[in-house]
Amino acid sequence: MTSAPMTSAPGTVPPATAPQSASPAGPTAAGRTAGGVVARLRRSLGGPRRPGRVRRGALPYLLLLPALLLELLVHLVPMVMGILMSFRRLTQFFIRDWSRAPWTGFDNYELAVDVNRPVGKALLDSFLTTCLFTFLSVALCWLLGTAAAVFTQHSFRGRGLLRALFFVPYALPAYAAVITWAFMFQRDNGLVNHVVHDQLGLGGAEHTFWLIGDNSFWAMLTVSVWKSWPFAFLIVTAALQNIPRDLYEAAALDGAGVWQQIRRITLPSLGAVNQVLVLVLFLWTFNDFNTPFLLFGRSAPEAADLVSIHIYQSSFVTWNFGTGSAMSVLLLLFLLLVTAAYLFLTGRGRKDADAR
Repeated sequence: MTSAPMTSAPGTVPPATAPQSASPAGPTAAGRTAGGVVARLRRSLGGPRRPGRVRRGALPYLLLLPALLLELLVHLVPMVMGILMSFRRLTQFFIRDWSRAPWTGFDNYELAVDVNRPVGKALLDSFLTTCLFTFLSVALCWLLGTAAAVFTQHSFRGRGLLRALFFVPYALPAYAAVITWAFMFQRDNGLVNHVVHDQLGLGGAEHTFWLIGDNSFWAMLTVSVWKSWPFAFLIVTAALQNIPRDLYEAAALDGAGVWQQIRRITLPSLGAVNQVLVLVLFLWTFNDFNTPFLLFGRSAPEAADLVSIHIYQSSFVTWNFGTGSAMSVLLLLFLLLVTAAYLFLTGRGRKDADAR
């Protein structure tokens, strides 16, 4: 038997439902929302913050501060001191206190750029030698690195081992590598002359002088290319991974050969990477000091007299630090000018290509 539902009598108030008690764990969702709104409003109005609490926006700058201080100490401070030294007649007589050296103004700069004097003419010859050396080294490094990267782009047996062997010159310390090449270029007991003259019979029976005379330029170029081209290989190999394989497959279906694929797909896709790569190789090679110094010592042959070793000789061999500092400042200005012009031209060319 089913009981009828209980209804309240007319005119009586129904019993109120018992209110739900709040959770002891914390406020309700509405309370949390209201509290968040109040907290955000208080922060936007500049309300009180916890003492000693660092703003979140200032944290990245605080983390960069130690690196900026080290950069200031390592690079900027010596650069400013070198600029100040370039305006003084600083010789070995003022090494103890270089601030007492006589102020000469732009006399050191005039001496360095005057090609009618021995100092200016020697600097010009060194500058031209450095330009030729840099052009050949950068071109060969880019060519070898790009060719090796394209060759090892597709998987084949032994590719990993071959890539590891390619990276050996880049992984070796520069001093150990260049000193090893210096021993290999020795005239009487060097490996290069032994292979070229004794085993291959090239160049006659008389051994070649590689570290003096005109051949010193080619010896220095060989060492520079050998230790720098793996960097180009590394950068180009990484860039090739971003080229979609569909482009090569579509080109192959259209009848394009390997050289056409490289010309039409690979090289245009590497345009932005090559711009940065060439600039970095140019700056590294033009400022290279370790290679000529370790190969030839404190006085490089005339054929291998790069600007870096020439400035070193002008400063630490002839003890004319004022003239050497002026040459360093001129070199810095030249590199800044070339870098700015290169970035402007490449950026403009990229904008024109995008507009088309």
